Amino acid sequence: MFSNEVIASFNELETSLYNYICQNGDKVAYMRIRELADETHVSTATILRFCRKVNCEGFSEFKVKLKMHVAGNKKTDIKSVHHSVVEFFERTLKGNLEEKIKMAASLVHTAENVIFIGIGSSGILAEYGARYFSSLGKFSLYIKDPHFPIHTKLRNNSVTIALSVSGENHFTVTHLNQLKQEGSKIISITNNKLSTIAKISDINIPYYVTEEFVEEANITTQVPVVYILESMAREIHKLNQ
Repeated sequence: MFSNEVIASFNELETSLYNYICQNGDKVAYMRIRELADETHVSTATILRFCRKVNCEGFSEFKVKLKMHVAGNKKTDIKSVHHSVVEFFERTLKGNLEEKIKMAASLVHTAENVIFIGIGSSGILAEYGARYFSSLGKFSLYIKDPHFPIHTKLRNNSVTIALSVSGENHFTVTHLNQLKQEGSKIISITNNKLSTIAKISDINIPYYVTEEFVEEANITTQVPVVYILESMAREIHKLNQ
């Protein structure tokens, strides 16, 4: 509700008002303008000026937006991990997941180089995947920086494994597009098959679980990703034998 630019524009009285509202949002949403002025020791004119700075025509409109903001920040009910895992198995294992894992494993098996990419929690799992693959005999690299210099020998006959919950992360899409243009085959693991990353991949393995958020943080379970990565690595190990 309050952008960095707006906060930076507040004077001393407006900043004091902002701090009070942040700490008493539930209360302020139902106060009259005179009550807020008395509580914060500012004039009603200051409050109205504050409202205009946050793109509200008046205090009534501000209270409506504040109520919506407060409601959006209420504690989120988080599903149990058990619920998410059961959802994954019910939705995905009835389909062709195992077939796609074997196809991906076959592609990785014949590649000379394997590159993992991902950002945030997906980046952590990408690094884990590279280590797990390497432990089972297929040396792999996790590359976080899209501008990281990749030698021609690494790009030739390579497979890139991209991890992304949404499949729309701009950083990952840009990185993936660069590697694809350089000739790398693309395997992606995303939460659905209709995302940008899925569409530009040679093989996409979707896992279909309900995305969950707490405020701005995406807390969608990553258990299915671990399952897919480990299954793929074990399948590659069998092929190596």
